[in-house]
Amino acid sequence: MKTILIVEDTEINIDLLTQLLEDDYKLLVARDGAESIAITERSKPDLILMDISLPVMDGYEAARQIRQRYSSLPIIGLSANAMKSDCEKAIAAGCTDYLTKPIDETVLMNKLREHLG
Repeated sequence: MKTILIVEDTEINIDLLTQLLEDDYKLLVARDGAESIAITERSKPDLILMDISLPVMDGYEAARQIRQRYSSLPIIGLSANAMKSDCEKAIAAGCTDYLTKPIDETVLMNKLREHLG
């Protein structure tokens, strides 16, 4: 079973993603960017769902640091910001892909299949 690290600081978003994914994936949760780096080092997830607006360390910086250590680890940036420039900034920081909130379940599942095989 593949492991997904959910990096999200809002409980309702954690709950939503957990309900969508818990039957098919092992889930880990980090509530800020710094914690996501520590969990990635310790648990080596197969994919990261990275909220961009996080306390302590934002998703851009967390993705940048994770990408330096794990060049092939898929990181999907998540944000309510839907401008093309927001997506480009996330990709430039090291995200493999980008989804806007509210998350479309079908799009999310397609992205997970695409990145996890």
